[in-house]
Amino acid sequence: MTATYMIVAALVLLALALVAWPGIAERLRRPVTDRVRGRAPGDFADLEDGATHYKWHGSRSDRVIVLVHGLSTPMWVFDGLIRGLLGLRYRVLTYDLYGRGHSDPAKGAQTLDFHARQLGGLLDALGINLPVTLLGYSMGGAIAARFAATESDRVERLILLAPAGMGYVAAKPLALARRGGPFGAWLWGLTGPRLLRRGAREDAKGASVITDLPDRISAELKRRGYLAAVLSSERHALQESVAEDHREIAAMYIPTLAIWGEADTVIPLAGVGQLALWNRHAHQEVIPGGPHSLPYTRPTQVLEALREFLHDVPE
Repeated sequence: MTATYMIVAALVLLALALVAWPGIAERLRRPVTDRVRGRAPGDFADLEDGATHYKWHGSRSDRVIVLVHGLSTPMWVFDGLIRGLLGLRYRVLTYDLYGRGHSDPAKGAQTLDFHARQLGGLLDALGINLPVTLLGYSMGGAIAARFAATESDRVERLILLAPAGMGYVAAKPLALARRGGPFGAWLWGLTGPRLLRRGAREDAKGASVITDLPDRISAELKRRGYLAAVLSSERHALQESVAEDHREIAAMYIPTLAIWGEADTVIPLAGVGQLALWNRHAHQEVIPGGPHSLPYTRPTQVLEALREFLHDVPE
């Protein structure tokens, strides 16, 4: 009986440890402190929902393009595009969404309006009054569309790169966590790090211009608030419809380019047809064999499509 009790006790302790581990692991992660921010490249803006990390690339110019990243990769996801955009005579602004990179892990549901408020607040804080070109990648495409639809006077052109909002296939652990309430949050804390690291390793096997992608994602996973931010955006922003946003963009005749990856397993290529129904004025390009990771695995093809679009749609 003693041996049986010991086995049962060990199993109970193991179960308790399993239940407690995600919360313990989160408390062990490093918060984004002033000391950490002091070592970060770029600058910070104190906005309504928290400090936002941003970086300017290039000299002063009235031609500004703002890059909006997606669910899990901060602003460095655009490193492969910066030089080419500067060559197009743009001044480039990149920034971290809340809970990613060096921006604050803001509280509250991360809806599209939440993310659009951060973007608008940043433009206000930087005194950007002239209309900008917006480029949104993945979830950033949905954020950019929401901002363009609600703040059309501030957007000159809209570029969507593998954009969310027209079909989306989440990895199974994330899809389960999305629907699971408190259990889902616990499950994501347990399985999320492994899922994100595996995805980074798979992307790094290809022709990526970000050769240290696994290390960068590992660094994100060491920051407090990152996993919660990803899950909140998955539960809110990525479940919202952008149909009315794109209809409004079409009605306002905002020049729009959408670039898709033919082999994208996250954002299905069926989005091409869906966007055409909502905005028949939108230009659309498909990169042959392109995966979801277009900014860092197909930057040359992306920039070629951008050059053609910007040439065909002058200021």
